[in-house]
Amino acid sequence: MIIDQILSKFIGNSPRNYYSFETFILNLLKYHLESQQKPFTISDNYRMPGDAVAEDGFDEIEGKTIIEIKLNLDRIPPRIFVEQFLSRLHRQEVIYDFKNILIINGKSISDRTRERILNELSILSPQVKIILWGPEELNKIVSKHRKEANKIADNLFSLRLENVVSKEIRNWKEEREERIELLIEAYKKRQFSTFLGAGVSSSAGMPDWNTLLNSLFVSYLTNEFNNTETISEADINQIVSRLNDVDEPSALMAARYLRKGLTKESIEDKLFINTITDNLYKLRDSKKVISSDLIKSISNLCMPRQTGARVKAVVTCNFDDLLERELEAKSIRHHSIYTENELSDPDELPIYHVHGFLPEDKTKYTSLEKSTLVFSEEGYHHIYSDSYHWSNLIQLYNLRENNCLMIGLSMTDPNLRRLLDISARNMEQARHFAFMRRLTLDDFSYSKPEKGIERRQIIDNLKGADQFLNRHHKLNEELMKELSVTIIWFTTFDDIPTILNRVNNE
Repeated sequence: MIIDQILSKFIGNSPRNYYSFETFILNLLKYHLESQQKPFTISDNYRMPGDAVAEDGFDEIEGKTIIEIKLNLDRIPPRIFVEQFLSRLHRQEVIYDFKNILIINGKSISDRTRERILNELSILSPQVKIILWGPEELNKIVSKHRKEANKIADNLFSLRLENVVSKEIRNWKEEREERIELLIEAYKKRQFSTFLGAGVSSSAGMPDWNTLLNSLFVSYLTNEFNNTETISEADINQIVSRLNDVDEPSALMAARYLRKGLTKESIEDKLFINTITDNLYKLRDSKKVISSDLIKSISNLCMPRQTGARVKAVVTCNFDDLLERELEAKSIRHHSIYTENELSDPDELPIYHVHGFLPEDKTKYTSLEKSTLVFSEEGYHHIYSDSYHWSNLIQLYNLRENNCLMIGLSMTDPNLRRLLDISARNMEQARHFAFMRRLTLDDFSYSKPEKGIERRQIIDNLKGADQFLNRHHKLNEELMKELSVTIIWFTTFDDIPTILNRVNNE
């Protein structure tokens, strides 16, 4: 069959293959129905039942038809598939004015799956006709539009993006509301993990990467010029600032440089670790509350309920112990894990420090010297190249087994993206969530406010800039969906604890 050649492009069950297959089917059906001068609407709502609607049917299918697209139904228990579909149907308070539900599957549907789906959906209404299509039915349409089908198959990503940006422009905050509802549902299922990044610690005044590196540069140069009267501490600060301006290295390379300068021994050298720890907490902005609203809201999510804990694990890339302090203040049992052989008790919340752990009070913890500190290139390469490193396995396990929420992460880390890509291979649709900052038209089109300098417009065509930003954000959404991640946008950091508190209180 002609369709087999096209379907060979979608081998595997990753979100990338699913969305590519969905794009192919939607564009093929759109062309097919346009040739019959019949309306065809692609769903623009996360909660809308089905992926498209054919208002007047098509071919031998008469009446309003909801179309649901799947890549491989045999991989989804029929009961789960039907529950999810009916949940979206009832949530939209859809009036039962549709006559048919057409389910299109990329693989041949086994008799057992076909029978179970028909039985499960029979509760809808005897007037609703359930139609299941596989490759044979698709092949009939492809045969009618062979040239167009091949054209679609060769331009899948551009068409996918075109489908997204050509939809009626909706308020992004309305779309965010739908995604927050999905996040709340995932949280209530009690198969939930959080992944935390630097943004969480920054909310409590902890230094960013560049500030920490600058401070370590100063420590290094102070050691080097300790006996030199001609170079003062002010001189050292000026030299460090100038070095960053004229020769800005990558953060990991700079960290390697510093490690070599501060110590001649191994990566876990005690002097190096103590220097990082001292600078990490010394540089905290004391004007900010150490128990920030964000850290409080994260700890509230971790509070056990009568029915059990909803958060199964916390995976953090941060060195500090700020979350542990907040959990301890709330008497939430937890266990910090930073080495391969540590385990938590069933009634403890495991907090995995996958990039190493540098608590301010070292006396509360044991075996800290065994923690692999991912601070410089050596540590990063060590973990990146070892597929079976405990930190990689922990992250993969949580990404495979739980719905995960990424907080304070830029989502650019190559190792995290690699692990997301691996874990997504057996998922058809996005199951994780990530908070990401949305560029506003105002921030994008005007210069940053500076002391004594008036803000000025730096983009002339504001309408064009607005259209570009919409496309830019939609493109990012599509790319993250391929990693099984749904983006929840925010414009100010205060949005995040507000949303988390809502998730916790629903």
